[in-house]
Amino acid sequence: MGALQALGLAGAGLVAGAVNAVAGSGSLITFPALLALGYPPVVANVSNTVGLLPGSLSGVAGYRPELAGQGRRLARLAPLAVAGGLGGAALLLRFQGSFQAVVPGLVLAAVAMVVAQPALARLTAGRRAGPTAGGPVLGLAVAATAVYGGYFGAAQGVLLVGVLGLGLGDGLQRLNALKNALVSLVNGVAALVFAALAPVAWRPALVLAGSSALGGTVGARLGRRVPPAVLRALIAAAGLAAAVKLLA
Repeated sequence: MGALQALGLAGAGLVAGAVNAVAGSGSLITFPALLALGYPPVVANVSNTVGLLPGSLSGVAGYRPELAGQGRRLARLAPLAVAGGLGGAALLLRFQGSFQAVVPGLVLAAVAMVVAQPALARLTAGRRAGPTAGGPVLGLAVAATAVYGGYFGAAQGVLLVGVLGLGLGDGLQRLNALKNALVSLVNGVAALVFAALAPVAWRPALVLAGSSALGGTVGARLGRRVPPAVLRALIAAAGLAAAVKLLA
């Protein structure tokens, strides 16, 4: 990886960190970038998970005010996120050979989630938590989303915000803060597994780590000013490009 390639990857990591803090789906920017650098899909996936973890953590720090008062929710859902993340990482390592065949469909599904995000927001807008909110159904949905996140992760945040909105009915910014915390747990345990057992490309992962950490901080402060339609279009274009490359 040359200097210009590293600079381009750092730019992708910066944008992905900001996007993940605000909405999720930043992996649809960095995963295609790693593929474009010539890394095989499994290596690109595990390196992407490791590299974007600091960005997830900085996004959590930036949304601390919105996390206030959600300690009980986080304590209840955190073990499910951790277990799902471990399960997804284990699935990837156990079935590495099938990942390249499966991932184009996952990328296209992630793109569809990004495009459908406004509809998900309208569906969850104005809901109020009922007596069963946050119950077993929500827990199972969070765990299933975490398995997906540990296995691949692109648009995990978009899916999780929709799940939390349907189950909890809180304000979008508070749900986004909770989403950031849960995604950080999923990515954190998956990154630990990958760092120990998977073929991580450490140079690009470190480039992504530094740039995504800065991006997460920027996204938490300024990301809400980016027109959502523009952001969705860019992310969808990157995802479609990745799917085409994988299918070629």
